[in-house]
Amino acid sequence: MIRMTNNQSFSRRRCPFRVAALVAGLAASLLVSTPALAQAYPSDGREPGTAAGSGPLATTATYPPVTINVPAPTGPNELGTIELHLVDHARNDASAPGGKRELMVSVWYPARSGADGPIAKYMPPLTSAAVNPALTKSLGVRDPVFDFANSDTHARIGVPAQHGKHPVVLFSPGYPLSRFHNTAQVEELTSRGYVVVTIDHTHEGPVEFPDGRFVPGSGVPEPTAEQTKAAIDTRVADTRFVLDMLTLLARGLNPDAERRKLPRGLRQALDMGAVGMFGFSAGGHTAANAMDADGRIVAGADLDGTLAYDVLKGPIGPAAQRGLDRPFLLFGSDGSQRTNPANLENYDMSWASLWKAQRGWKLNLQLPGSRHLGFSDYQFFYYDVVSKLVHDEDLANQVQANVAGVVDRKRALLAQRTYLTAFFDQNLREHHQPLLENESRDFPEITFVR
Repeated sequence: MIRMTNNQSFSRRRCPFRVAALVAGLAASLLVSTPALAQAYPSDGREPGTAAGSGPLATTATYPPVTINVPAPTGPNELGTIELHLVDHARNDASAPGGKRELMVSVWYPARSGADGPIAKYMPPLTSAAVNPALTKSLGVRDPVFDFANSDTHARIGVPAQHGKHPVVLFSPGYPLSRFHNTAQVEELTSRGYVVVTIDHTHEGPVEFPDGRFVPGSGVPEPTAEQTKAAIDTRVADTRFVLDMLTLLARGLNPDAERRKLPRGLRQALDMGAVGMFGFSAGGHTAANAMDADGRIVAGADLDGTLAYDVLKGPIGPAAQRGLDRPFLLFGSDGSQRTNPANLENYDMSWASLWKAQRGWKLNLQLPGSRHLGFSDYQFFYYDVVSKLVHDEDLANQVQANVAGVVDRKRALLAQRTYLTAFFDQNLREHHQPLLENESRDFPEITFVR
């Protein structure tokens, strides 16, 4: 076990990656499906530009599209969700019809018990069609096989919100992923009584608007440090604007650009005095910098995202430079985002700087055996698809391990869900969490790092 205290001593347990030759090329091919923000947001630990390998299903056969199974949340609350189309009239975007910055967000909220409505799908059709080809290519298959548009979540669209006020948690995705790619974590927090608002950052990942317009992602696999900084700055501005719109919503106004009907009770459900934020990869950097810029965010968490604009060369972001005066959680994978300069292979100057400068409560968790993509829904959906396509559980497990890590996928997700919930319970609800003090026998997968 690695003990975690408030000093900066650190030791690391190496991940024993041993994946069958059949899937040895899959992680490299995932660079196609999840291009990184230069070296700042590595998708799989390989150097940018590494040639893709052959996928494990490489064949001339045609496979049917298959759905994924989002693991059921474990909390007591039923789930509702709606989307909002938001227009920021203070920022320009020449590509938008009205010339102003437009965003799509999803609001996930605890629903009234027994409320009936259509089940929300994992992803809208045009977004699914956009992300499918690269994911399919990573498996060496010709035809699209990831049927996200017909995959069910555990939420119902537009049903009445549960009575009472609930803390609000914002979510920012990895680059260039969509707001849907961490649905398993989002649903868990919602089932535990949080309103979770997920944000698409237009022109990074694919975005589908209510009028049928579709805006593709950037298509820039390796931005420079300057481009990365510009992207994070835009994300921070997006976050602050979304907070403004949620404040209006809580006051009884409808911020949706089309003024679509809102669920009953949603306005009363938002506790804007208890706002947190988390993000995966670039979204973690966004959460930290948004906290630095906006005091309305009480607590934040970074899931395996560097806080530098280039992980090797810098510069580092303002949150990492100055630290934060509010609670912040670092939650890292096995082989990245470490704080000890003696381990040059995995050292991240930005995490080390934040850890030293942090003025508020802090915690640095590690999930040995995991990989970067294991902190998103990638941690389960490759298993779902491969097992359904070829009915070979061993192969599905091998593919999943090469994508997300060798740690058991069910235990990894349970640990992420549990520690995120505990973090926000302690810092937004002021419910003390002994789980955040020391390693737990209930979660031997998690190590504490100082």
